[in-house]
Amino acid sequence: MAEKIESSIQNLWQEVRDLSLGTPPHIDHLPTPPTPLQFLRHYITPNKPCLISAAVPHWPALALWPSETYLRTTLATTPVSLHLTPTGKADALSPNPNAPSSLCFASAHVQTLPFPEALDSVIASDEGNKVAYLQQQNDCFRREYGALAADSEEHIPWATEALGCFPEAVNLWVGNHFSETSFHKDHYENLYVVISGEKRFVLLPPTDVHRMYIREYPAAMYQYHQDSGEFSLELEDPITSVPWCSVDPYPSPKDKKREIEKFPLYFNGPKPFEVTVKAGEMLYLRITGMQEFLLELSLKAHGNASLEFT
Repeated sequence: MAEKIESSIQNLWQEVRDLSLGTPPHIDHLPTPPTPLQFLRHYITPNKPCLISAAVPHWPALALWPSETYLRTTLATTPVSLHLTPTGKADALSPNPNAPSSLCFASAHVQTLPFPEALDSVIASDEGNKVAYLQQQNDCFRREYGALAADSEEHIPWATEALGCFPEAVNLWVGNHFSETSFHKDHYENLYVVISGEKRFVLLPPTDVHRMYIREYPAAMYQYHQDSGEFSLELEDPITSVPWCSVDPYPSPKDKKREIEKFPLYFNGPKPFEVTVKAGEMLYLRITGMQEFLLELSLKAHGNASLEFT
């Protein structure tokens, strides 16, 4: 009986994956944006992601933002939020500073700097010492980068019509090949547009949540000490907990065997979907999907610039 139940669950699991995402390792790739009706019928309603080429060919940002000179001139006096970590992994698990044999949920150190100075920090990033990236998940494009507003659109018209609402937030991300975000679940529709460089996403459907080994971890934050150039990691006081995915899909060679033994449902289960989004392309991600944002490489090794409409 147990084997029959397990087999039925496995079949249901696979059917949901096939319906919501398709057949690994690829999701639907559209050469041009869909009509609002096509988008609603084929992607929003069935809860299905898609990659769209030639998504925003009319945006001046595609030609202007790869120019470091243009960005430095346009944002010469603009204060922006800079995130700092020692490895490029923020909102990720790290050894607990009070009990190194256990883990905590570590957030980045955040400081406000003039854009040219902040961009210098991004370019000078060095894994293991200090990795910087520009972002703030608070509608930062409209709050901090208003001087660049004319280079893009306030919303994506065909998506707005299909979804029946305007974006609640538009966020800008500027990073390099060290920047990485761990597996997580978003609570909003995502339209992710890469302006320069490229990003790789690893996707799992919501029915795979049991493979993520979600557990409670104490929250902590990195503190960067300017005088010494070193980081410390400090637990929040009072202590709070964050439910987070325990799986690292890319463990180091020395840790791989141990990670497979700890998380067999992930490593021995169906393969995730991998998507590389290049400049000018857009990735649509439906709510409730588990996802990982992993920056693979960047234009001219200077950085990746992306806009996210949510």
